[in-house]
Amino acid sequence: MSGLGGLNKSPNGVVVGLVQIQNPWIVTPNDVARQTARIVELVGKARRNNPGMDLVVFPEYSLHGLSMDINPAIMCTLDGPEVAAFKAACMQHRIWGCFSIMELNPGGNPYNSGLIIDDTGEIRLYYRKLHPWVPVEPWEPGNIGIPVCEGPKGSKLSLIICHDGMFPEMAREAAYKGAEIILRTAGYTAPIRHTWKITNQTNAFHNLAQTASVCLCGSDGSFDSMGEGMFCNFDGTVMVEGSHRPDEIITCELRPDLVREARLHWGVENNIYQLGHRGYVAVKGGAQDCPYTFMHDMVAGKYRLPWEAEVVHKDGTSCGFDVPERRYKGPEA
Repeated sequence: MSGLGGLNKSPNGVVVGLVQIQNPWIVTPNDVARQTARIVELVGKARRNNPGMDLVVFPEYSLHGLSMDINPAIMCTLDGPEVAAFKAACMQHRIWGCFSIMELNPGGNPYNSGLIIDDTGEIRLYYRKLHPWVPVEPWEPGNIGIPVCEGPKGSKLSLIICHDGMFPEMAREAAYKGAEIILRTAGYTAPIRHTWKITNQTNAFHNLAQTASVCLCGSDGSFDSMGEGMFCNFDGTVMVEGSHRPDEIITCELRPDLVREARLHWGVENNIYQLGHRGYVAVKGGAQDCPYTFMHDMVAGKYRLPWEAEVVHKDGTSCGFDVPERRYKGPEA
């Protein structure tokens, strides 16, 4: 049930709008300023579109476009004018918003960051993309984990960005921390259409979560993004799907209360619980060990595939980037 896209809002419903914003081409600071104003306009459109909307979500690259330009002059900071404009729009229209910025990083390449801002203009969630889409993307790998915040109506929200969603560990980590609604923002283009859909569905089902996912839409003259916002229920079914029309806002009523109910009462296929309680019918509490070699190796810093020596692409040179010299420094304090 989507409540007819949130038109029939239930007392426990959280109405989310996904904005398939037109793919912009950004070169100069003036371009960034114009695109900031356009995003602010669409926050207003979202509020007019559905007075009951609780959260409006913009795709990855909605501010900076797909050029992969790391020019410091067009990068953002958390205390810069772009984020200030997003905060003001959320306050003006009394709506929560999820936004994308390419964030200045004085110590290296920019971060691909996402923000969830509440209806009073406060940043409730700040995330740096953990898995840039290598070898195409030049962004610094995220170093602040996968945060979860309390959202509208007491819901628990998390945000993963684009390629993050191709790793089942990402949605699992978000759900493990309590996320009931997993947002996924993206700049994907048409070749990723099939895997976009199935991973949004499996990320929901594997974790008994609801997923709300949206891409850029339309062409910037070089790249064609696909739109195709979608909402998936915790059983993996698709609740609402968008089209390929730029600036379309698709809406759905999500029910985090039903997510909580399923996580408590499902027996068969309560997989997020059963992962840590294997075979609880046979042994009390189930087996609670970690039988996965890759997990142990990753923790020990020894993750290595059997075919690792033969992997061809290990840096960004195929996409025109220099071989990096810096080592990853790990999480910030």
